[in-house]
Amino acid sequence: MSKWLNVMLVFVPIAIYLEVTHGSQTLLFVSAALAILPLAGIMGQATEQLAVKLGSTVGGLLNATFGNATELIIAFFALSAGKFEVVKASIVGSILGNLLLVLGLALLLGGLKFKEQQFNVKSAGTVASLLTISVLALLIPTIFDFTARAVAPNQVAALDVRLGDAAAVVLILIYLAYLLFSLRTHRELLSSADSHEEHEGPHWSTPLAVGVLLAATVAVAFMSEFLVSSLDAATASLGLSEFFVGLILIPIIGNAAEHAAAVLFAMKNRMELAMTIALGSTVQVALLVAPLLVLAGWIIGQPLDLVVTPLELAAVAGAVLIANSIVRDGETNWLEGVMLLSVYAILGFAVFYFPAA
Repeated sequence: MSKWLNVMLVFVPIAIYLEVTHGSQTLLFVSAALAILPLAGIMGQATEQLAVKLGSTVGGLLNATFGNATELIIAFFALSAGKFEVVKASIVGSILGNLLLVLGLALLLGGLKFKEQQFNVKSAGTVASLLTISVLALLIPTIFDFTARAVAPNQVAALDVRLGDAAAVVLILIYLAYLLFSLRTHRELLSSADSHEEHEGPHWSTPLAVGVLLAATVAVAFMSEFLVSSLDAATASLGLSEFFVGLILIPIIGNAAEHAAAVLFAMKNRMELAMTIALGSTVQVALLVAPLLVLAGWIIGQPLDLVVTPLELAAVAGAVLIANSIVRDGETNWLEGVMLLSVYAILGFAVFYFPAA
């Protein structure tokens, strides 16, 4: 998988050429998107190598920090450009993509190969409970916006931002508490047999891993800027709405390498790791990436709230509900994967046909 991903690095110079020569914005958008896929994979590989070198505690923190770095960078450039709806759609899309698409593919393909697969129900249950907070983090600001408009319609926008800033701080504190819980106080309770296995593949030196991680991060930043700058022209040319791009395309682009890893682990009957990737990444988005973007908006003068559309809210609530029902028994099968993918497909059609503003 990594070999054919590396072949896609050819799109990095193509995107740079199109940007420098002011070429087709649609081709620039497509090239930048395809270039981000292998770069995200390289970032993940470098982070994994550093995690092996630095030990489980520091490695866990490192993985938590860079787990969704690609998507955070893309969303930050979209936020800088004032594309607030794209940013919020990408946050919601990441939650849905991890819970429905990634977990669905892992359960389906793993279940076709193995009749039943087991995982640590205590670990998955803890993370699933945290996911409920992600629903509340979107539900409360959205309901607040709806009710406040009837009371103070001229002040509601400013109040939404203030609530978003306050909620962001609370969410980050919850995430820090979760890290302390999972990496320190209850590490043995939430650990799995897979977590003690040796790292597969060649080992890099620490300077090499750091250098590769920094270089890939800088490259992702440039590709993300190209992607956002060509977004308007590309969506008009391809007939796609920014809502669809934010909710479906950007999450898939930003997390493709991580998504593939979860599916491959499931196909090796290592559902524990697949669950950790899918559910853990979702928690990172809800409790870390989203609040960081809200606080970043406050810093750069692009205030971002957490008010979403009813469609997005219903989709997140439904995804978290079905994910909670699946992790209750500690066993999975292919039919559960089909159910998750079916929900994601219906959502994809709904977003695709949703009228542009």
